[in-house]
Amino acid sequence: MAATKQKSAKRKRAINNTIVHIVLAILAVIWVFPIAWVVLTSFRAEKGSYVSTFLPQGYTIANYVRLFTDTTILNFPKMFGNTLLIAICSCILSTFYVLSVSYCLSRLRFKMRKPYMNMAMILGLFPGFMCMVAVYFILKALGLSEGGLIRLALILCYSGGAGLGFQIAKGFFDTIPLAIDEAALIDGCTRWQIFTKMTLPLSKPVIVYTVLTAFIGPWVDFIFAKVICRANADYYTVAIGLWRMLEKEYIDSWYTCFAAGAVLVSIPIAALFMFLQRYYVDGMSGAVKG
Repeated sequence: MAATKQKSAKRKRAINNTIVHIVLAILAVIWVFPIAWVVLTSFRAEKGSYVSTFLPQGYTIANYVRLFTDTTILNFPKMFGNTLLIAICSCILSTFYVLSVSYCLSRLRFKMRKPYMNMAMILGLFPGFMCMVAVYFILKALGLSEGGLIRLALILCYSGGAGLGFQIAKGFFDTIPLAIDEAALIDGCTRWQIFTKMTLPLSKPVIVYTVLTAFIGPWVDFIFAKVICRANADYYTVAIGLWRMLEKEYIDSWYTCFAAGAVLVSIPIAALFMFLQRYYVDGMSGAVKG
C-alpha cells in the first residue's frame, strides 16, 4: 500500500514538473523570439521597412558598418558616446545619493524623518515626466540648455531626484544588525567609516541592483533627452537617434540599421550585468546578517 502511494506521488510529481517545464518553455520562446527577430533583422540584407517575408532572405554586416560610417544624417557613434558619458556619470551620482539617503533613513533618527519618507512615497506615485516642462525652464534659466552644458543638464536631471528611490536599499539596510554599528561606534568609528567600510561591504546585492537601475534609466530614457536636447543633434542620445531612424523620411533606408542599433544599445547593459553578477552572488552567499 505504501509503495503504491509512493509511486502515485512520484507520478503526480513527474506530471506536475512536466507541465511546469512545458509552460516555462513556451514563455521562454515568447520572450526570446522578439529579441532573436531583432538580431536577425539587424543582419538582414534586404533594405526597407516593408518586405514580403518575415525572416531575412540574406544576411550581411553592412547595417552595423553603416551605423559607424554613414554620419551624414544620423551620427550614431556620437550619440552612443553622449549616452555612455551621461549614463556613467548619472549612475555614479545616483548610486551615491540612493545609498546615502537609504543609510541615513535606516540608521539615523532625526526630525521630519517619517514625513520625508511619506512625502517621497507619494511623489514616487507620479511619473517623472510630469515635471519636465518646469525642469526645462529651470535649466534654461541657469544657462544649461545650450551647447555642451546639455550633457550636464541631463546628468542633473537623471541623478538629482535619485534619493527619492531609497525604499529598496533602505529595506536591505534594515536587515543588517544594528549591533554592528554600535560596536563600531564603541571602537571609535565615525558614521562615514561605518557606512563605507562595514555597511557597504555587506550590501553588495543591493548595490548591484542600484547600479543597474541607475545606469539603465539614463541609457534608455527618451522623454527628458528629447525635451532638453531639442534640435541640438550634436548632443542626441541613442534613444533619440533610434527614434529618428523610424521617422517617415528615414525608416525605409535606416530600418535595418535601427535593428542593428537596438542590438548595440543592449550590449553595455548586458556587459554591466555580467560584470556585476558575481558580486551579487558573492554578496548573497557571503553576507552575515541576523
